[in-house]
Amino acid sequence: MTAMNNTMHLKASVHCASVLCRVPASLALAFLADGRQLGRWALGCWQTEPAAEGVVRGHSLFDGELTWVRPVADSQALSVVYHVGSSAQELSPRIRATVQPESDGAACHISLHAERMPDMNDDRWLRLVRCHEVEVLLIDAQLCALHPTSQPPIAPL
Repeated sequence: MTAMNNTMHLKASVHCASVLCRVPASLALAFLADGRQLGRWALGCWQTEPAAEGVVRGHSLFDGELTWVRPVADSQALSVVYHVGSSAQELSPRIRATVQPESDGAACHISLHAERMPDMNDDRWLRLVRCHEVEVLLIDAQLCALHPTSQPPIAPL
Protein backbone atom coordinates (compact mmCIF):
# COMPACT_ATOMS: atom_id res chain seq x y z
CA MET A 1 0.00 0.00 0.00
CA THR A 2 1.37 3.38 -0.92
CA ALA A 3 1.55 6.33 1.43
CA MET A 4 -0.97 8.17 -0.76
CA ASN A 5 -3.57 5.43 -0.33
CA ASN A 6 -2.98 5.36 3.43
CA THR A 7 -3.41 9.14 3.53
CA MET A 8 -6.70 8.90 1.61
CA HIS A 9 -8.04 6.35 4.10
CA LEU A 10 -6.85 8.40 7.08
CA LYS A 11 -8.68 11.52 5.86
CA ALA A 12 -11.93 9.64 5.34
CA SER A 13 -14.56 9.62 8.08
CA VAL A 14 -16.48 6.65 6.65
CA HIS A 15 -15.37 3.43 4.97
CA CYS A 16 -17.17 0.68 3.08
CA ALA A 17 -15.72 -2.68 2.03
CA SER A 18 -17.80 -4.89 -0.30
CA VAL A 19 -17.75 -8.26 -1.97
CA LEU A 20 -19.98 -10.08 -4.44
CA CYS A 21 -20.99 -13.38 -2.84
CA ARG A 22 -22.55 -16.27 -4.74
CA VAL A 23 -25.25 -17.07 -2.18
CA PRO A 24 -28.80 -15.72 -1.88
CA ALA A 25 -29.26 -12.59 0.21
CA SER A 26 -31.35 -14.44 2.82
CA LEU A 27 -28.46 -16.82 3.59
CA ALA A 28 -25.99 -13.95 3.79
CA LEU A 29 -28.21 -11.95 6.15
CA ALA A 30 -28.74 -14.92 8.47
CA PHE A 31 -24.98 -15.53 8.59
CA LEU A 32 -24.18 -11.87 9.30
CA ALA A 33 -26.82 -11.68 12.07
CA ASP A 34 -25.53 -14.79 13.86
CA GLY A 35 -23.28 -13.75 16.74
CA ARG A 36 -21.61 -17.17 16.83
CA GLN A 37 -20.66 -16.86 13.14
CA LEU A 38 -19.31 -13.35 13.82
CA GLY A 39 -16.52 -15.03 15.76
CA ARG A 40 -15.35 -16.76 12.58
CA TRP A 41 -14.77 -13.64 10.49
CA ALA A 42 -14.51 -10.53 12.72
CA LEU A 43 -10.82 -10.07 13.50
CA GLY A 44 -11.64 -7.82 16.46
CA CYS A 45 -14.11 -10.31 18.00
CA TRP A 46 -12.70 -13.77 17.37
CA GLN A 47 -14.21 -17.03 18.70
CA THR A 48 -17.41 -15.52 20.04
CA GLU A 49 -19.43 -17.11 22.80
CA PRO A 50 -22.80 -16.14 24.27
CA ALA A 51 -22.41 -13.51 27.00
CA ALA A 52 -25.93 -12.17 27.63
CA GLU A 53 -29.30 -12.14 25.89
CA GLY A 54 -28.46 -11.43 22.24
CA VAL A 55 -24.88 -10.46 23.11
CA VAL A 56 -21.70 -12.37 22.28
CA ARG A 57 -18.18 -11.91 23.57
CA GLY A 58 -14.96 -12.51 21.65
CA HIS A 59 -11.36 -11.37 21.69
CA SER A 60 -9.28 -9.26 19.37
CA LEU A 61 -6.65 -11.09 17.36
CA PHE A 62 -4.50 -7.95 17.67
CA ASP A 63 -4.25 -7.51 21.43
CA GLY A 64 -6.44 -10.18 23.01
CA GLU A 65 -8.83 -7.58 24.47
CA LEU A 66 -12.38 -8.77 25.05
CA THR A 67 -15.14 -7.21 22.94
CA TRP A 68 -18.89 -7.54 23.36
CA VAL A 69 -21.24 -7.33 20.37
CA ARG A 70 -25.00 -7.36 19.92
CA PRO A 71 -25.92 -7.95 16.26
CA VAL A 72 -29.30 -6.39 15.46
CA ALA A 73 -30.78 -7.57 12.17
CA ASP A 74 -33.34 -5.70 10.09
CA SER A 75 -34.78 -8.17 7.58
CA GLN A 76 -36.73 -5.42 5.77
CA ALA A 77 -33.59 -3.33 5.16
CA LEU A 78 -31.37 -6.41 4.69
CA SER A 79 -28.91 -5.05 7.23
CA VAL A 80 -27.27 -5.84 10.55
CA VAL A 81 -26.09 -3.19 12.99
CA TYR A 82 -23.34 -4.35 15.33
CA HIS A 83 -23.54 -2.69 18.76
CA VAL A 84 -20.00 -2.94 20.13
CA GLY A 85 -18.42 -2.20 23.48
CA SER A 86 -16.03 -3.14 26.24
CA SER A 87 -18.84 -4.72 28.29
CA ALA A 88 -22.35 -6.06 27.70
CA GLN A 89 -23.77 -2.96 29.40
CA GLU A 90 -21.86 -0.38 27.33
CA LEU A 91 -22.72 -1.11 23.70
CA SER A 92 -23.08 1.44 20.94
CA PRO A 93 -23.90 0.99 17.23
CA ARG A 94 -20.55 1.01 15.47
CA ILE A 95 -20.56 -1.19 12.36
CA ARG A 96 -23.27 -1.92 9.79
CA ALA A 97 -23.45 -4.79 7.33
CA THR A 98 -25.73 -4.53 4.32
CA VAL A 99 -26.85 -7.14 1.82
CA GLN A 100 -27.99 -6.21 -1.67
CA PRO A 101 -29.45 -9.05 -3.76
CA GLU A 102 -28.46 -9.45 -7.39
CA SER A 103 -31.35 -9.44 -9.86
CA ASP A 104 -31.18 -13.22 -10.36
CA GLY A 105 -31.46 -13.86 -6.60
CA ALA A 106 -28.56 -16.32 -6.63
CA ALA A 107 -25.94 -13.85 -5.44
CA CYS A 108 -25.66 -10.67 -3.38
CA HIS A 109 -23.31 -7.84 -2.53
CA ILE A 110 -22.21 -7.78 1.10
CA SER A 111 -20.81 -4.55 2.51
CA LEU A 112 -19.33 -3.57 5.85
CA HIS A 113 -19.76 0.12 6.72
CA ALA A 114 -17.82 1.95 9.42
CA GLU A 115 -17.86 5.51 10.63
CA ARG A 116 -14.76 6.89 12.27
CA MET A 117 -15.36 7.74 15.93
CA PRO A 118 -14.09 11.18 17.03
CA ASP A 119 -11.62 9.68 19.52
CA MET A 120 -10.19 7.11 17.06
CA ASN A 121 -6.53 7.76 16.23
CA ASP A 122 -5.10 7.27 12.73
CA ASP A 123 -3.51 3.89 13.49
CA ARG A 124 -6.73 2.44 14.94
CA TRP A 125 -8.81 3.80 12.00
CA LEU A 126 -6.44 2.38 9.39
CA ARG A 127 -6.49 -1.00 11.15
CA LEU A 128 -10.30 -0.99 11.07
CA VAL A 129 -10.31 -0.14 7.36
CA ARG A 130 -7.85 -2.93 6.56
CA CYS A 131 -9.72 -5.42 8.73
CA HIS A 132 -13.00 -4.77 6.93
CA GLU A 133 -11.31 -5.26 3.58
CA VAL A 134 -10.16 -8.72 4.75
CA GLU A 135 -13.34 -9.54 6.66
CA VAL A 136 -15.61 -9.26 3.60
CA LEU A 137 -13.36 -11.83 1.91
CA LEU A 138 -13.63 -14.12 4.94
CA ILE A 139 -17.42 -13.73 4.94
CA ASP A 140 -17.57 -14.64 1.24
CA ALA A 141 -15.30 -17.67 1.64
CA GLN A 142 -17.19 -19.00 4.63
CA LEU A 143 -20.62 -18.50 3.07
CA CYS A 144 -19.51 -20.29 -0.09
CA ALA A 145 -18.09 -23.15 2.00
CA LEU A 146 -21.29 -23.43 4.05
CA HIS A 147 -23.55 -23.29 0.97
CA PRO A 148 -21.65 -24.87 -1.94
CA THR A 149 -24.86 -25.74 -3.78
CA SER A 150 -25.71 -22.04 -4.03
CA GLN A 151 -22.77 -21.47 -6.34
CA PRO A 152 -23.10 -22.02 -10.07
CA PRO A 153 -21.05 -24.93 -11.41
CA ILE A 154 -17.74 -24.05 -13.01
CA ALA A 155 -18.02 -24.29 -16.79
CA PRO A 156 -15.48 -26.60 -18.45
CA LEU A 157 -12.77 -24.94 -20.52
